Amino acid sequence: MKRHLVFVHGRAQQKKDSQSLKDEWINALKAGLAKGGLDLPLPDDRIRFPYYGDTLDQMAHGLDSADAADVIVRGLNLTDDEEAFFEAYLREMVVAGKVSQEELDAATRGRDIKRGPLNWGWVQTILSVFDKSVPGASAASVALFTNDVYQYLHKKPLRDEMEKGVRSAFMPDSEAVVVSHSLGTVIAYNVLSNDAAVAGLSIPLFVTLGSPLAVKAVKAKLPLVAYPNNVGHWYNAMDKRDVVSLFPLTTDHFTVFPRIENNQDVVNPTSNHHGISGYLSDEKVARRIYDALTSS
Repeated sequence: MKRHLVFVHGRAQQKKDSQSLKDEWINALKAGLAKGGLDLPLPDDRIRFPYYGDTLDQMAHGLDSADAADVIVRGLNLTDDEEAFFEAYLREMVVAGKVSQEELDAATRGRDIKRGPLNWGWVQTILSVFDKSVPGASAASVALFTNDVYQYLHKKPLRDEMEKGVRSAFMPDSEAVVVSHSLGTVIAYNVLSNDAAVAGLSIPLFVTLGSPLAVKAVKAKLPLVAYPNNVGHWYNAMDKRDVVSLFPLTTDHFTVFPRIENNQDVVNPTSNHHGISGYLSDEKVARRIYDALTSS
């Protein structure tokens, strides 16, 4: 049976041309394949790129990225649930070592920063450390990513629209290799795990790149944590310096059976070690995708 490839993108893609974004993913994959002397084994019309960037843009309530980030960082008009999610996510960044204790001590020295729940002063302090000390992880980028994850997990109309786009990308009578990135890994996981409309699909390979699925604040909001029944093999890759993918999908962080294959050795050269081009151009990642597309 012929196979097709489905790319599921993450955030920060709003107001962009979907074909250009698809080309970016394809070109990065071609670069990774070329490192192993391989060519892309299927034509463009068998590569699907569901685009929901403009739906993500609605999460910012029509504001541009800079203004939206400013609103979030300042904690304006956020609900208690939003604040709690934001703080929980940032605390896990600290646990994951994205911010050192020394940096925290320096940022809080001389300031009365409480460490209780819903303390926005602590949140702003952590974000200031990202601005100063974490390569590629500005307060704005962290704020926008965390907000997008929250909105997707909590706003059903947005979630339904985004998942509808992913669902529509699958081709009938064809097995699908699904390659997802960042927030897209959460969306793809939910579609494959919980959507009766795709229950009959055969997914020989599910690839998650730079995934936040193992973050407790995210995992707690998933309808279930289980290995999707329609997935033959699950391959997760991350750069340990990635500012979004805090933990690997190993049994101590994301317990499912069978175990997920984890590659934590990717060297992603993008500025925040999270960009999709740095993942797809990795030779091992590209080879995994190629093998799945060419196997029968």
